[in-house]
Amino acid sequence: MIWLGIDPGLAIIGWAILEGDDMVSPSLVDYGIIETSKKQPTGERLQEIESDFNDLFHEFKPNHVAIEMPFFSRQIKAAGGVLQALGVIHLVCYREGNIIPSFLHQSSWKAHLVHGRATKEEVAEALQSIFELDSLPIDDSVDAIAIGYAAYCGLENQIK
Repeated sequence: MIWLGIDPGLAIIGWAILEGDDMVSPSLVDYGIIETSKKQPTGERLQEIESDFNDLFHEFKPNHVAIEMPFFSRQIKAAGGVLQALGVIHLVCYREGNIIPSFLHQSSWKAHLVHGRATKEEVAEALQSIFELDSLPIDDSVDAIAIGYAAYCGLENQIK
């Protein structure tokens, strides 16, 4: 089983690849972030996201994808861009892997590791222990690793 965990965004997207089978804890294969410039028009940024996710699919060939379901308060201005990026990611998952992603609430995947309001630092510390890592960058890739790990372990939120 190869899982792709995704923390979606328009400016920064975290991603992580985990691999294993039902009998063994997963291994962390790779992780990183995809960044797009706020100076670029939205269409160009979405095209860059599509291209980068195509590359991830061709390199790692995931069987499953888990994505954090974004939550927006009424004041957030970035919601439109994040949702457009999420649509592109969903499209690539279906087109390249015939995969319908699992969507997880932030509080549920955080609670799976630490607690529902865990900071990125607390999540990183838990992941370092699970995967026996010396360190992790405190960026959106940490969230993507946690999202992929929680889904690998069976967490589901029944979001369609």
